[in-house]
Amino acid sequence: MKRNYDAGEFDNVTYFTGTEVEHTPAYGMYTLFVTGVQPVKDIEEQLLAYNQVKHIFFGANHSVQANKVGPGWGEMITHFLKQDYWCSLDIPITCAEEILEDGLTEYDNFIPQIRVPIPYVKLWNYNTMIKIDDKGFAATNPGVWSHRLHDLMDANKFTNWSKYGLDKPIK
Repeated sequence: MKRNYDAGEFDNVTYFTGTEVEHTPAYGMYTLFVTGVQPVKDIEEQLLAYNQVKHIFFGANHSVQANKVGPGWGEMITHFLKQDYWCSLDIPITCAEEILEDGLTEYDNFIPQIRVPIPYVKLWNYNTMIKIDDKGFAATNPGVWSHRLHDLMDANKFTNWSKYGLDKPIK
């Protein structure tokens, strides 16, 4: 993903730092963003260089692939969860079940961010619903939850795209 920074555009940025702007339990924390699976020792070097980091955002720049998380993510993240860092993982909805199998959700300091793209969200009418369903009838959940899309779009939960340009790439 290409990001536009004050100093120019950077392709293939692996690490960058900034304040967490998404309204998660890590909101406002100084964060190390990590793109893709990286060696633990390399991430530790970044944490030493930026020692005020309290939160690591894994899967930055939509680096978790759409249909399979793939090897290495669970082990990499677990290492830092055990060191009491807050850790987020940005995953597409198609990978939700796979993440559950890794056991990451057993850690209180893990923030799974399930990405559900809804193109042109403002064009959907007031009656539009978001349904949290199951993978089959009564397969794993006790039922379904339905929410009005417009109720989910609370201004206190909104992050404007301009907030994402405030982080700094690490060269």
